[in-house]
Amino acid sequence: MSLIIATHRILLTDTNSFVASHILSQLLRANHSVRAVVWSLSKADAVKALFASYPSSSLDCPVVPDMTIPGAFDSDLQSNPPFDIVMHTASPFLYKTTDVATDFLDPAIKGTTEILEGINRVAVGSVTRVILTSSFAAVGVYTEEDWNPFAYRASEKFAEKAEWQEVKKKGPKEWDLVVLNPPMVYGPSAHKNLFLSEKNATETEVPPNRLPLYVDVRDLAHAHVLAMDASSTSNQRFLVTAGAVTSQEISDIFRKEVLGTLERPPKGIPGTSTLLECAFSADATKVKTMLRLEFRSKKETFASLGIQLLEIEEKKEGEVSSAKGQFE
Repeated sequence: MSLIIATHRILLTDTNSFVASHILSQLLRANHSVRAVVWSLSKADAVKALFASYPSSSLDCPVVPDMTIPGAFDSDLQSNPPFDIVMHTASPFLYKTTDVATDFLDPAIKGTTEILEGINRVAVGSVTRVILTSSFAAVGVYTEEDWNPFAYRASEKFAEKAEWQEVKKKGPKEWDLVVLNPPMVYGPSAHKNLFLSEKNATETEVPPNRLPLYVDVRDLAHAHVLAMDASSTSNQRFLVTAGAVTSQEISDIFRKEVLGTLERPPKGIPGTSTLLECAFSADATKVKTMLRLEFRSKKETFASLGIQLLEIEEKKEGEVSSAKGQFE
């Protein structure tokens, strides 16, 4: 994989999340200095505990309780040394909602516009690049030129479009935009103190394939790191996907590669393809060539995930984990 040479001062949002915690881990290991924005004191404490070995000069964790209010990020965008990179990974996702506008649209769109307007107010001249974590849901079909036409993915679509509208505004602008559009994100969590609230009963049938496209969370995080210094990526969006994976393939990998899980995942019909003939695909050529991103294998992604899930389950049950994985 490409090496990052430049050292950056970075503002990273929603840092306690699944994706951003991996981004933060890779940034800190590469000796960058990060202001890790979170939404509550408890999340700030969790981030500090996870990265306790890093000094305050490398990591600080301010709290922004509401990213939709005017000036929400202004004070945190001021820094000495100043920020040159802003990574905005925050976008709401809830399985249940009673108010789409309140729960999805307002936080996604207003949070996006607030951080951009904050840059223009207090960080013009220092911030050179904004990297947005969007979603394949904003694309919906095949290439980076497409936009999802369906309204139920509106929050991701309109939040990203708000960023592009900001880029197109007239007037002096010294930062550019890079957008990353991942599909389903899998892999191990960077957080260690996790637990499973309940154990699913073993089934014989694998679940249906929803969105078969996937990416390893560590590869997605690395795409953010690579995007900081890739000069050819100015004002570009990238589909970040390793390809398609089916529920049957995931089950097969768990059962074969993760010691102790043979009877846990649904068996289905091992080795068969459950991908529909009409299933869509996506072209990741652009992210491979322009960012030089290399993707992990399916085995590495899902073996890592399976090992961690097994360790969490055994920890919950008070057992000593015997799972030994080669994929870290």
